[in-house]
Amino acid sequence: MNLRIGSRGSQLALWQAKHIATLLRGQGHSVEITIIKTTGDRLQEVTFAQVGSKGMFTKEIEEALAAKRVDLAVHSLKDLPTELPEPFTLAATPPRVDPRDAFVSVMYENLAALPKGARVGTSSQRRRAQLKALRPDIATVEFRGNVDTRLRKMAEGQVDAILLASAGLDRLEKTEWVRERMEPREFCPAAGQGALGIETRKDDAVTIAAVAFLDDATTRFAVTAERAALATLGGGCQVPIGIYCRTGLSEVTGSRPELWDEIFAVVASPETGKSVRIYHRETRHRAPDAGADPASLGRLAAQMLIDAGAGPLLAAATTGGLK
Repeated sequence: MNLRIGSRGSQLALWQAKHIATLLRGQGHSVEITIIKTTGDRLQEVTFAQVGSKGMFTKEIEEALAAKRVDLAVHSLKDLPTELPEPFTLAATPPRVDPRDAFVSVMYENLAALPKGARVGTSSQRRRAQLKALRPDIATVEFRGNVDTRLRKMAEGQVDAILLASAGLDRLEKTEWVRERMEPREFCPAAGQGALGIETRKDDAVTIAAVAFLDDATTRFAVTAERAALATLGGGCQVPIGIYCRTGLSEVTGSRPELWDEIFAVVASPETGKSVRIYHRETRHRAPDAGADPASLGRLAAQMLIDAGAGPLLAAATTGGLK
């Protein structure tokens, strides 16, 4: 069948769309890509906080999907709102790649090596807040633009370092200046970071069936937990919340090996660096009837954050107390 993919026009977005197109062609489909400019693409000189993050990279693509001008959309999952509008569904989550944030610098080997007063470029409130918590002596600079633009600005000396998603740098093979990949326990990624989301219309059974082979169960479990936590906390991609879930297999003897699920989460203030962090791990039998519920795990993590005192930080973010 012929499948039409809707995508943003950035270098990274097109890499992602072309990657999915190649996989679909491998299943015998013909594929074309339609470039759609989103609100977030048009307003490059405005900060994310000023624009408002909900749907800023997805609204126009969803309009094309609803009008049946495209059959599916390929998103960076961290840009996709946790609650999709009624006509749409998250039809597939392909295998996730490195979810970590990357410290990128021409001169400095890691975050700890930055001198007092160094300037770090980022457009993310989540990254800004965690930087403030780890290094209150450095300054953050609002940094918009695609990956190449940000790397060029850094090379010109506008900042001493930048923080970007490892996944995008790896996909574009722009890793020359990646000095450190930040571990989730200390620097928590955004919900869904490193994963793609394939969005379709709920009633388009043919397209849903065509993309079903792309869905990875382990990735689906993790991002479902992360997005459930984010939804419970009422956060979008620009509220300073980090959430990361992963699953592994315990090394045990006997006939019933166990899976473990663990989730890291943080809420932090970009203004003060005050942060609340939680970590939770649980095990389950590796069996078809294990019945693990990733959404429940995510809601538990959200409640743990609230119980640990994250409420005032969230309230400040959602009422404009965080500038």
